[in-house]
Amino acid sequence: MKPLPKRSHFIAIGGSVMHSLAITLKNMGSQVSGSDDDIFEPSKTLLDNAGLLPKVPGWFPEKISKDLDAVILGMHARADNPELLKAQELGIPIYSFPEFITLLSENKQRVVVSGSHGKTTITAMIIHVLNYFHREFDFVIGANVPGLDTRVKLSDAPVIIIEGDEYLCSAIDPTPKFLKYKHHIGLISGISWDHINVFPTEDDYVKQFDFFADATPKAGCLVFCDEDPLASIIGNKEREDVLAIPYKTHPFTIEDGTPCLQFKNELIQIKVFGKHNMQNISAAKEVLKRLGVSEEMFFQAIPSFEGASQRLELFAENSISAIYKDYAHAPSKVQATVRAMREQYPNRELLACLELHTFSSLNPEFINQYEGTMKPANMAVVFYNPEAVAQKKMTPIPLDDIKKAFGQSLIKVFTERENLEHFLRNQNWKHKNLLLMTSGNFQKLDMEALSADILKSI
Repeated sequence: MKPLPKRSHFIAIGGSVMHSLAITLKNMGSQVSGSDDDIFEPSKTLLDNAGLLPKVPGWFPEKISKDLDAVILGMHARADNPELLKAQELGIPIYSFPEFITLLSENKQRVVVSGSHGKTTITAMIIHVLNYFHREFDFVIGANVPGLDTRVKLSDAPVIIIEGDEYLCSAIDPTPKFLKYKHHIGLISGISWDHINVFPTEDDYVKQFDFFADATPKAGCLVFCDEDPLASIIGNKEREDVLAIPYKTHPFTIEDGTPCLQFKNELIQIKVFGKHNMQNISAAKEVLKRLGVSEEMFFQAIPSFEGASQRLELFAENSISAIYKDYAHAPSKVQATVRAMREQYPNRELLACLELHTFSSLNPEFINQYEGTMKPANMAVVFYNPEAVAQKKMTPIPLDDIKKAFGQSLIKVFTERENLEHFLRNQNWKHKNLLLMTSGNFQKLDMEALSADILKSI
């Protein structure tokens, strides 16, 4: 691995992966400082425990001095950030997160997992299997995973597994992050328009994945979901000396409520469910083959995989009801998650509750992309927080337009947490499951207390 900078400063240190990189560098002996205007959990506690939590929120150009070897710029920071302007004035090397990761791993084999959905879970599966067989490798992943104490690992390992996001690098570099990693093995799990604030049309968005596929080097390989229409078109495009590897949903069945993979003449019980996760399993298996893990080894390791944090994460359950939390926010994710819950629990009713929280989901031009995504649920609920709309300086969407966009006349829309919570607490939860989907927190809804009370009420 390339030598670490002796002194580095993080602008927007509280980011979901930025904070992990900062802590990793400090643990490896580098001198680290950072700033942010607002830091949320769990980043706040983790930075505090590492001695890296800024004493005061905000931006302080006096923290930027000529003795810094590197400034790592988070995408949360604006182009007029005073610390960024000071670093530019002093000529200090400035890196986006992906640029910095690539700099430190330039001599490694780089595996980059991309896609509009599934990339966190696929990355987590690859990491799990490699750990199972005690392989030496580094990684970057955007969520907590059972068994891992960090989201970023850097060492002298010969390979690095990277979750590759299509969002832009920073305010001064509008390049999609996954293009900066310069993959040797690239994966595209699926393509469904998202991030309308930076990709205003579907064509703009899809082009980024075409660029990613075209960036596969000679003697490299591109793994892609052949069941996804757009990924299949891009993946099957002929590229000189690039190995194209399509994959499909792995055959599976559900035996007495337990998902099982079919392998040769065996049924292998696993801990994750849903057709989308069976696609994810095929994706991880194909990548791992390229890293020397046979199918037999893969099916030995995958049964103990428990999933990534907030990906169909079981919150609470008893014998007749279960409450799940999922990070689903984009239309394709919502649809896959709702369908997975319906298929896993065919004998129970399903109440699916989605918070519109991201820039895309709150955009009047994008909301129609959610049409039909929650139809498998017996009851669909949308939480639309006017405070989030105002904070993001978005144009409000009339509640009737939200109902029309989902294409379900009986859908319920709530705008206040108290009313949503009252509605959920007063349902009859016998033989009924609750699915909470958000990249936010339902206006600080206490999901643990709600879950406990729901189960007590049965």
